[in-house]
Amino acid sequence: MRRPPLQALAAGVMRLMAFLHTAFGLYVAACLAFAGWALWSAGVLDGPVARDVRTSSVYVAPALDVDEEAAEQIIGNRRLVVVFLEPGADLRDTCRTLTRAAAGTLVVVLSPADGEYDRYSCAFLGAGVGRSAVMETTALRGVDAFADRPLEALKVIVLNYDLLVKAGTIPDDARTVSPSLPRYVIAAAAVLTVVAGSTAAYVGARRAGRLTARYLARREQVADRRRELSAALAVLAQQIIDLDRRLPGMRTSAARQYRQLATEYAELATEISTAAELTGADITRLSRRVDSLSSRCRKLARV
Repeated sequence: MRRPPLQALAAGVMRLMAFLHTAFGLYVAACLAFAGWALWSAGVLDGPVARDVRTSSVYVAPALDVDEEAAEQIIGNRRLVVVFLEPGADLRDTCRTLTRAAAGTLVVVLSPADGEYDRYSCAFLGAGVGRSAVMETTALRGVDAFADRPLEALKVIVLNYDLLVKAGTIPDDARTVSPSLPRYVIAAAAVLTVVAGSTAAYVGARRAGRLTARYLARREQVADRRRELSAALAVLAQQIIDLDRRLPGMRTSAARQYRQLATEYAELATEISTAAELTGADITRLSRRVDSLSSRCRKLARV
């Protein structure tokens, strides 16, 4: 015979209360409470803009054509967040939703509108009302002159920000993004709850970290070698220019060698500049070609 719904509910509540009176039940409840706190503080209820600016200095609405990577490089590690929204967006409301996600920063929200920007800013730097107003108005000066060039407008905002730092209105320190404390609490609870699983995750994370470190080291090494290649190519270009000045007085055979060198340099420069990505082997091969051409230039210069 089925029990009435109220009796079934009461029985369920009694079983839950009995469970929570056990040590394990209290531990599980504490873990769930910590998990909820961690999710909330990490922004589980945030919108797309807030989620993005928690770890980034720039948000670009999908409808806009703005180079987000270039924009982040312009801002660097300043306490500045710039949000590019589609025309007609509610800028004030967007700023309000970033109170926790962009804490400790000056937020500037821009939206294209008929040859200028709709703009709004909000300072989450803990300053007084007067200082916050100065920050918010100063940061937006001059952006309308670059309504069709968002990166240039961003440079103007960065310049205004630096002026505020120089004036002492904004602290002269960098923005830091770090995991929230509840995540460490949840990690500790997970270690105590499922030791084997946590140990496996730790070992896997260590291995992934080592692999990532090696990859980044190799990538940085390739970047350094590419910069060296560019420097060597610039030296070679100067050698070609110097030979070009001597071209009218060269013998026919030397002039022919010079033209061949100039042709090979142009082909090499084109190959390097158009390559989307160069591996270590590619850089080694290209460096040898640059060295060979440079050596030939030196020999021809002695003729």
